[in-house]
Formats: sequence, C-alpha cells, structure tokens
Amino acid sequence: MTPAFDVITMGRIGVDVYPLQTGVSLAEVETFGKYLGGSATNVAVAAARLGRSSAVITRTGADPFGEFLHTALQGFGVDDRWVTPVAALPTPVTFCELFPPDDFPLYFYREPKAPDLEIEAADLDHPAIAAAGVFWVTGTGLCAEPSRTATLAALRERAKRGTAVFDLDWRPMFWSDHDLARDLYGQALAHATVAVGNVDECERAVGTRDPDRAADLLLAAGVELAVVKQGPAGVLAVTPTRRVAAPAVPVEVVNGLGAGDAFGGALCHGLLAGWDLERVIGFANAAGAIVAARLACSPAMPYAAEVEELLAHRAAPPA
Repeated sequence: MTPAFDVITMGRIGVDVYPLQTGVSLAEVETFGKYLGGSATNVAVAAARLGRSSAVITRTGADPFGEFLHTALQGFGVDDRWVTPVAALPTPVTFCELFPPDDFPLYFYREPKAPDLEIEAADLDHPAIAAAGVFWVTGTGLCAEPSRTATLAALRERAKRGTAVFDLDWRPMFWSDHDLARDLYGQALAHATVAVGNVDECERAVGTRDPDRAADLLLAAGVELAVVKQGPAGVLAVTPTRRVAAPAVPVEVVNGLGAGDAFGGALCHGLLAGWDLERVIGFANAAGAIVAARLACSPAMPYAAEVEELLAHRAAPPA
C-alpha cells in the first residue's frame, strides 16, 4: 500500500537557471547556477525540509534535465514516484534576473508545451491523494488540458477531506484565454479548503485587489481559510470566525522568487501541526523571509530550527 504522505503537491516542475551576479541583465550575465524549480515542487521541498513526508505529482521531459530533477527531488527527500517522463516534450527551463529588492523578471521556456501540463486524470493515485494530510494544487495546472481536467478531478475526488490547498499561482503568460481563468478558478475554489495568493492573483480569482474584500470573496467561493499575501505589507489570513494580520519579516532581499513557496511549505507544516492561525502565519512569514534573503529557491528552503531561531530573535527584547 502507498504510505500516507503529509503533503502531496501537484503542478509545475522545471530547471531554474539563475544568474550568479546581481543587478546585471541576462545579456551581460556570465555565470549561472542550476536548481530544481517549479512552484508546486518547491512547496514539496519546503515541507520536506520542515520534516514532513512529501511527494509531487508532475511530469518532466525524457532528457538529461529530467534526470537532474529526479536526482534533486531524491536529494531533498521528496518522493518522486509520480514524476513521469513525456518523450515528445523538453523539460522546462526558467531564467531570472536579479534586481533586489523587488524586481526579479522571469523568462519561462515551456514551448511547445510543458510536460507538467500533460498530467492525465486516469493516471492519478486517488487513494494516495485522499489520504494525504495536505493536498496542494495550483492555478497553472488549470491553464491547459489534460492537466486542467486532472487537477479538477483530483480536487473533486479529495472532496474536502483534510486540507486541500488551491494556490492561485496566476501566471498570465501561460493562458491563451484570461477570462476563462476566472471560471476555472471558481471551480477549483469550490472543492478546496484553503486558498493562497497575492493581491494580483486574488484580483484574477475574485475581481478585487482589496485584501479584506478578496479574503471574504474567497471564503464565499467555498474555502475555509483565505490567505492573502501583500508583500511588505504582510499577510492577511481569514476564516469564517477569525482575521489574522501578520506583518512581514524584514530582511535584506537577495531573490524574492522562492519566498512564496517557502511560505507555502511552512503553511502546510503549521496546519498539519494544528497550531493556532497566528502562529501558522507567523512561522510561514519567517520561512519566506529566510528564502528571500538567499539566492536559489529549492536549496534555500529552511529547516524548522532556522525558522524558530529567526522568530526567537525577533521576539527577544532589544539589548
């Protein structure tokens, strides 16, 4: 029998190729680092770093980059049994530029189609998905078939058992029809228990950038917890009975691209632990801040002791 995982994520995977120089355009960069990437995959890595058993459902190309991703997943302790190759498509590669503190342009190479959009509903391990403590899907998984049908089928089968997180993950460059996204996001929200997104993503999902209004509309769409990330303004987390506004953790930003995924893995960890909502969001904020102060995404995911140390330092009275 398949063991019950603490966290199963489903969605994007690829190779992140990040410059080793800051403040320089790609036209001038001379050296790069190669890393495991993809939002859903990074969340699984973040959860594993915090001691959770995790797995990812995704697809790669049948190429050396695909082999690299399997090796990287295994090295991070993420189960890769549901990571399968697509012979006709290359493993995606993503480049970025680093202009701290708040400008990190991304360049996605996912043509003619990303293998992670070739996830088939018939191939899903529904008993494993149902048994996981947290099941995590993303908005990108809805942008094309057959991943769209597979994502919605997995959420329907999950049927709000345990925690089902819908990461709004709005990437407009992946969608040929932006208006279609609103309807599909609504379908996903109806079967999820948690929604997570920044103000841009909330605007796509529910039509407003106002954090309080967006959280209320996400709850009305069917979730039990709405988490609205506001960058330097912190995070708003809302349930039908509670509203928690947590300030951002100030750090010297090196690369902000992986912070949201670290937040996601830490959110899963805190929810599984049954913590009070304020503690969950504070812990997740700290995890995200640690990654924002580091270069890469997946290798930068913090261990629990690092997060607790940062929280203790912030709570300590000034000398």
